[in-house]
Amino acid sequence: MSKVTVVGAGNVGATCANVLAHKDFINEIVLIDIKSDMAVGKALDTWQQAPIDSYSTKLRGTEDYKDTADSDVVVITAGLPRKPGMTRDDLIATNAQIVASVTENIVKYSKNAIIIIVSNPLDVMTYAALNVSGFPSSKVFGMAGILDTARYRAFLATEIGVSPKDIQALLLGGHGDTMVPLPRYTTVAGIPVTDLVAKDKLDAIIERTQNGGGELVKLMGTSAWYAPGAAAAQMVEAVLKDEKRVFPCCVRLDGEFGFSDVCLGVPVVLGRNGIERIIELELNNEEQTLLANSAKAVSEVIEVYKNMKL
Repeated sequence: MSKVTVVGAGNVGATCANVLAHKDFINEIVLIDIKSDMAVGKALDTWQQAPIDSYSTKLRGTEDYKDTADSDVVVITAGLPRKPGMTRDDLIATNAQIVASVTENIVKYSKNAIIIIVSNPLDVMTYAALNVSGFPSSKVFGMAGILDTARYRAFLATEIGVSPKDIQALLLGGHGDTMVPLPRYTTVAGIPVTDLVAKDKLDAIIERTQNGGGELVKLMGTSAWYAPGAAAAQMVEAVLKDEKRVFPCCVRLDGEFGFSDVCLGVPVVLGRNGIERIIELELNNEEQTLLANSAKAVSEVIEVYKNMKL
């Protein structure tokens, strides 16, 4: 038996629940939101989709955290979305309070859950949830790199004219414009991407990836939801199926890559125990400098959170 709770019935949370339901390996998905009718309605809508798309996953919408009891995995998407002109850092005060409250309620009823953070600003929200939960860092981590590499791979697929399924990519750092895509670790069916894309075009794709979230906010007036929801669902699947997938995830570092007490995107092995291990790469000087800049930017936001004394 497996049970997943998705906190937040907005676009990202509802998409995550819907994608997970279609995978048809989870017994129950609980969609919880302070807007109870929204959670109940979206869960019911997805359940009514089951006869059409042939899955058996049961869904329940609620506003009562008692219904989340004994969840195996909890995905937290709750918080305000970004609006045009708003940076992720602008969201910190409100969303830190929301994530802290949600985390307290989750651990009250699910003491062994693995918690995946999607709320923005992602890196500091992961730090906040980890701080409030008291859980080890292997059990509280953030979804950022999977989404960011997906955008990177999608842009590359368009440029090269190949299927995105054949592109493998990796990036490090914070979730935002300081993220560090790594062309040296990017391949197309095993072929180095630098053999297929000119440097100026590759640099432009990297810049577009770094600003990928902002591009969608400008286009739609709010944050993206299809790709983020699917990315979170992929992490849940890797955990519950104990797949040992190698993904870039936001995790608190304790000396890895030379950084401590900061949550950053790094490659990890994801399985039934959450973060099974962090994979440390040998970075060149340029890559290490970029990662250090990203870590500095994230640390500054974490200090803002710490000074709030929530």
